[in-house]
Amino acid sequence: MIFHSTYNKPILLVGNGARTAGASDLIYQFSSKTHIPVLTTMNAVDLAQDNIHIGFIGIHGNRVANMIIEECDLIISVGARLGIRQVGRYAKNFAPKADLIRVDIDQYELSRDIKTGEQKFESDAKEFLKKLITEDIPDYREWESKCFRAKKILDRYDKEEGNRAVEKISSLLPSNPVVAVDVGQHQCWCAQSLHLKGRKGRIHISGGYGTMGCGLPYAIGSSIALKKGKVFCITGDGGFQMNIQELEAVKRENLPIKIFILNNQVLGKISETQYKDNQERYAQTTKESGYSVPDFQRISEAYGIKAATLDTYGRLDKYMDWIADDQPCLFNIMLPQKSFLVPKIRWETSKTDPELPREIVDEVRRGLGVSGEHNNAEKSDIIDYGIKQ
Repeated sequence: MIFHSTYNKPILLVGNGARTAGASDLIYQFSSKTHIPVLTTMNAVDLAQDNIHIGFIGIHGNRVANMIIEECDLIISVGARLGIRQVGRYAKNFAPKADLIRVDIDQYELSRDIKTGEQKFESDAKEFLKKLITEDIPDYREWESKCFRAKKILDRYDKEEGNRAVEKISSLLPSNPVVAVDVGQHQCWCAQSLHLKGRKGRIHISGGYGTMGCGLPYAIGSSIALKKGKVFCITGDGGFQMNIQELEAVKRENLPIKIFILNNQVLGKISETQYKDNQERYAQTTKESGYSVPDFQRISEAYGIKAATLDTYGRLDKYMDWIADDQPCLFNIMLPQKSFLVPKIRWETSKTDPELPREIVDEVRRGLGVSGEHNNAEKSDIIDYGIKQ
């Protein structure tokens, strides 16, 4: 017996190991049977899409996902490493109200302790979920509904232009698309805001490898693997320049890859750190400090690939025929230079930025079934939702 029905607010947390084990379908089956909410790590964001999509946890995770982690009473972690970007600087503060069940095939990962008294299963993720799904687990539909109500409230916040651009792109994609994502700010925007229709789509993301420039090669490999199938590539101006010459392969092989460049004309993640944490001392990240961006439309057209420069992602609707056809194309989508990543859990303080009004945080916490008001959460060493004073 793995699951005990004494829990009121369980969640299933899945990482990329669950996909490696071939457990994708079992995750949806488990969710459909139990209505236990499913959260993911960044590397596994496409394992919980369609109508079970809530978000991913961690430093740049969806605020609602991190709040659910803080309020749940059981985490069943399957194929998730639970590294420092997920559990934070102090692992003992992770999920303060929850028991933890960890499932991993790697005994060395399990040798680390995340929480006191955690249960560990050295097991293949697929075999574990097969066993778990046969157990007599209560229906958690009410708890799941509370999580989705919290998501609906918080969906109004933590939106930068990059998030809105990704939301626009995802609204135009067909069901079950294959999306290749590069490394940079847009990687986090995609993990936060790229919501796929259907349950068979893939988001190829490099995660902790930090392989800037991987987006277009990922897309090329995916298209060839799909016998010249349609693939969507979301990249940034910096990452795209690292393998820009692969446009030749796209054209030569006539691969129907649709490229969306989110172009804020800076090396976004590093320039953001230089702006916020280093008093705007930029170095090789902006036009003034040694970084420049070419005319991507003209370069694409020089390779024989149709392209358009858009001053706003809202103009993508006019190019639905390009998105739907079987020819490669490129969209150079301009964003403000100061486009940032939100929310972010600050490493040194565990504080969530940007702050939200206290009444919004209280509304979400009440919706998640927390008794009373804020309970001095803003003063806690463990929980800091980012409450405006």
